Amino acid sequence: MTESFRRSGEYENPQGPQGDAYQGAYPQQQHASAPAPVNPEWPPPPSHQPGQAAQQPDGAEHSVHGRKKRARGPMALLAAVAIVAAAVGGATAYGFQELTGKDEVVSSSTTTNVVPSSKKGDVAAIAAAVSPSVVEITATLSNGTSTGSGVIITSDGQIVTNNHVISGAQSIKVTTSTGKSYTAKVVGTDSAKDLALIKLQGASGLKVATLGNSDGVQVGDTVVAIGSPEGLSGTVTSGIVSALNRDVTVSTDEGQDQQGQGGDGQWPFSFGGRQFNGDTGSSTTTYKAIQTDASLNPGNSGGALIDAGGNIIGINSAMYSASSSSSSSSSDAGSVGLGFAIPINTVKADLAKLRSGSTS
Repeated sequence: MTESFRRSGEYENPQGPQGDAYQGAYPQQQHASAPAPVNPEWPPPPSHQPGQAAQQPDGAEHSVHGRKKRARGPMALLAAVAIVAAAVGGATAYGFQELTGKDEVVSSSTTTNVVPSSKKGDVAAIAAAVSPSVVEITATLSNGTSTGSGVIITSDGQIVTNNHVISGAQSIKVTTSTGKSYTAKVVGTDSAKDLALIKLQGASGLKVATLGNSDGVQVGDTVVAIGSPEGLSGTVTSGIVSALNRDVTVSTDEGQDQQGQGGDGQWPFSFGGRQFNGDTGSSTTTYKAIQTDASLNPGNSGGALIDAGGNIIGINSAMYSASSSSSSSSSDAGSVGLGFAIPINTVKADLAKLRSGSTS
């Protein structure tokens, strides 16, 4: 029996400084050239005006103009500092959103739980929370179609996927978890990292995925994969992180990427010095991948690899399987628990390039 290592895409034949903020929180004091004499009777009490109450309610302090004196105690200081902190925090969040993209949820060093803490690691809860952020992608090529998956990163339809899913596409159709379909255009590609960014036409209000921190991933962590293997959209599988920093080599030649018209939907890969599923050609690239035993099959490419808290930690990109050539049984094909995903921190570092319209 021959072995093959293939991509999991499928082809079918036909804020300001603290000092400034503190200064803004308190009026500047005016200093005289010499200290004023101390007079316990100053300021004098306000004279009685007709129509005014002769006495203010007990406990109320007033200035010469009848306005309440500014509190000077520790509680006032704490309250002012809290207000400054809130203002600075709000400005920081807004600026970060503007820099990273409309409605994008990107965390660089910390992660949040998308699912309730009581449901952390619960596959059903993770699936319910993240599935609406994963789409099915169908690319029409000159020699067939390519089926893969993608992850929504902005509410107006920016989607990250694998370059090999949309390489050479004449048209792209995207279907969300609700069954609604959109046409999409390629924004940018990076064949060296096997990544692409596409944009849906006329989309709004989409559920955005939370991009986590792949640097914090450890071997043995629970993971969930969501994608569209064999065109079965919204398929959920689970497993663990089997290994980290695996060197996976793929072809960057568009001609090579379009092979698979013969019907098996396989892709050329190189791993551990061996070639799988044909020659990768003379133009290749190698990236560090997360290895997982969560089941991946053709069509999972570009889909989400998710941690126990519901954060995206990788973009599924490749699988190792037995050959499905005519000389072997079709039951030999499919996942054997060796899947690979591009770390999400690699994706986040590449977003600016992809958004610039680069087509390398």
